[in-house]
Amino acid sequence: MALAAPEAATVSLGLPVTGMTCAGCARRVEVALRALDGVAVADINPALERADVAYDPRVLGPARLVEAVQAAGFGVRERSVRLQVSGMSCVSCAARVERALLAVPGVVAADVNVALDRADVRLLPEGPTVAALVQAAAGAGFPAEAEAAPTTDAAASEAATARRDLVELAVAAVLTLPLVAQMVLMTLGVGWHLPAWAELALAAPVQLWIGRRFYKAAWRATLHRSGNMDQLVVLGTSAAFLYSLWLVLSEGAAASGHLYFEASAVIITLVLLGKVLEARAKRSASAALRELMALRPSRARVLRAGTEVEVATTDVVLGDMVVVRPGERVAVDGTIVRGESELDESLLTGESLPVLRRPGDRVVAGAVNGPGLLRVRAERIGADTTLAKVAALVAQAQAGKAPVQRLVDRISAVFVPTVLAIAAVTLAGWLLAGAGFEHALIAAVSVLVIACPCALGLATPAALVAGTGAAAKAGILIRDIETLERARGVDMVVFDKTGTLTRGEPRVQRLVPAAGVDEGALLSLAASAQLGSEHPLGRAVVQAARDRGLALVEPDRFEAKVGLGVEALVDGRLVRVGRAALAGETPALLDAAANGEASGLTIAWVSVDGAVSGLIGLADELREDAVAAVAALRARGLGSLLLTGDNQRVAARVAEAVGIAEVAAEVRPEDKAARVQALVADGRRVAMVGDGVNDAPALAAADLGIAMGSGADVALESAGVTLMRARPSLVAATLDVAERTRRKIRQNLFWAFAYNTIGIPIAAFGLLSPAVAGAAMAASSVSVVTNALLLKRWTPDAGGRP
Repeated sequence: MALAAPEAATVSLGLPVTGMTCAGCARRVEVALRALDGVAVADINPALERADVAYDPRVLGPARLVEAVQAAGFGVRERSVRLQVSGMSCVSCAARVERALLAVPGVVAADVNVALDRADVRLLPEGPTVAALVQAAAGAGFPAEAEAAPTTDAAASEAATARRDLVELAVAAVLTLPLVAQMVLMTLGVGWHLPAWAELALAAPVQLWIGRRFYKAAWRATLHRSGNMDQLVVLGTSAAFLYSLWLVLSEGAAASGHLYFEASAVIITLVLLGKVLEARAKRSASAALRELMALRPSRARVLRAGTEVEVATTDVVLGDMVVVRPGERVAVDGTIVRGESELDESLLTGESLPVLRRPGDRVVAGAVNGPGLLRVRAERIGADTTLAKVAALVAQAQAGKAPVQRLVDRISAVFVPTVLAIAAVTLAGWLLAGAGFEHALIAAVSVLVIACPCALGLATPAALVAGTGAAAKAGILIRDIETLERARGVDMVVFDKTGTLTRGEPRVQRLVPAAGVDEGALLSLAASAQLGSEHPLGRAVVQAARDRGLALVEPDRFEAKVGLGVEALVDGRLVRVGRAALAGETPALLDAAANGEASGLTIAWVSVDGAVSGLIGLADELREDAVAAVAALRARGLGSLLLTGDNQRVAARVAEAVGIAEVAAEVRPEDKAARVQALVADGRRVAMVGDGVNDAPALAAADLGIAMGSGADVALESAGVTLMRARPSLVAATLDVAERTRRKIRQNLFWAFAYNTIGIPIAAFGLLSPAVAGAAMAASSVSVVTNALLLKRWTPDAGGRP
């Protein structure tokens, strides 16, 4: 169907909708879109997977359209772009950039982070180019560029900027010090003043050269009809400087003692000091992400045609044999083919001790090789490596906005105009009250200076960056700000068993063949059938056969029966390994199976061509901190539930060992999600901890999904939190760091709002000099960032809580 001509006030947009399979699906999408105020036309084509929408941009935007499609049960294809934005000084600047980006057709959402000088933009696939986004940001008065991976040049440029700021701060401090000294002496009763022209000579370079950055930023904001903190600084200092200059020009030396050059110079110096400290603190807060990004080496050695050659990491291809020498960083994710060594993976997993890796073990990009020479087969490269995914998760978490921050953004939109109005009222009020112009002006200047909204803009992002960075260093990857919110109020933690509370490395403990079946033949057939399995039990059977030196045969056909076991065709024979429901059982072995389960073994039945050939008993050890993990949760007042597909006897034995009272055993994967949903429906706030493919639905269904980083990719994708170390005790630590980060956000916002609420009236009543107001303003921003940086000291064992 052709798109009808939209009304004059509407714009047209094509949404690439996924998941539509029929006319009924198209109808659901159409109904969802037409239900929105401002949508004039919605034509849906399921064959093209496209929804053509005409809507009024004054009423709603693309983000609301996407939400409506998703609420109807369908997806919308998107892509993401990250921009590095320069020149933002406060939340008003970030809001201006955000509005400019959202005004670009095809932009779904934009999150601008003033603490990271970064904009994360979500676009439709056929949306604008990066150049268009850069142009939009520049049009708002802020230079931008597509964010690239950290380079030596970028680091050098950042260091040069920091050095330049320090030089300018030092010059400003030297020029301002004599002006401050005279002010201090006056306070002590010593009536000494610098000559008027000397004051002008000292203050002019500070105001006009050191303060040029504030003038430029204020002018850009004025051109775009918006307000920011630089305008407040410029108006306040310019008023004090120009009034003093007028006195010097009109009265000459007689103006000495009535000048306010020290106010303008002190304000600019203190604001610059605050910016230098903020920049240093912001770099410190985001250090975890920069350290992660710097882990990946730029060069790698690979074997090509039997010769070792050095290539760029980006030129490594899947299957390449990468040579890692002692002391070098691993360039790819892969499997060791030759050599053994100890590897330091601390910045990825938080584990402080090196780990021994041998042939067949997996290694990850960024790990530091120890004394051995390794050959690693490349299996994941570039953006697919664990390092890249970890860095992306950390960056994603630091880019979001807490719900309270959106309130701050709305307040900030009217903050500067309101402050200007208060300053004008202050000036007029003092004049009407009979005060001199000099006194009225100084009170108005104090209002302008003390009201700078830097602290408000930094309160949330600084805490978020510091908290997620500290968590990442401990091996806890928090996906986004919504995950932090979902961690609030968790009162029930549901654990998977295998690979979560246990090591996930079971060993074959018992073989019981059926009558007439050879034990070696039983194990050989079962292991051959499991050669294609990634399940820990399957790998254990294969390893047991290899340890005995048994010959294994690649299966001609392999099929994993989720929750039941595997079925394979081995040498023309149909072999089933798993639950009795899949492989069958025989009365002759029921007692042996029951005895094995009573002693804590997991029993796998084996059948060949429909006849039961025996059973295999496997056992898995508890993780060393499993008991402490459950105890820590119990100490926090949280309940625990063991949810597993294993049999009731084994599950009960594990639950008793770790201290979990509630057990749900022999639960199929789809039923795991249903059990979690039932708990949520019952009013519980549920965190689900798992690691396997069968845990993914439950992880997604829980209020908070926590995946063990040693698990399957689908589990990691379904969870809001990934634990890079296989330690259940990090579950309590996750809840702890989430709560501490939220607490810091609330503390910062309270003090930022309280500072302005208290400071502005005090300044308006003439109880603060401009210099003191400038010091208080700078101190507020620095204190907010410093308070957030206290989160960097957090460790999983901080505060006596795991």
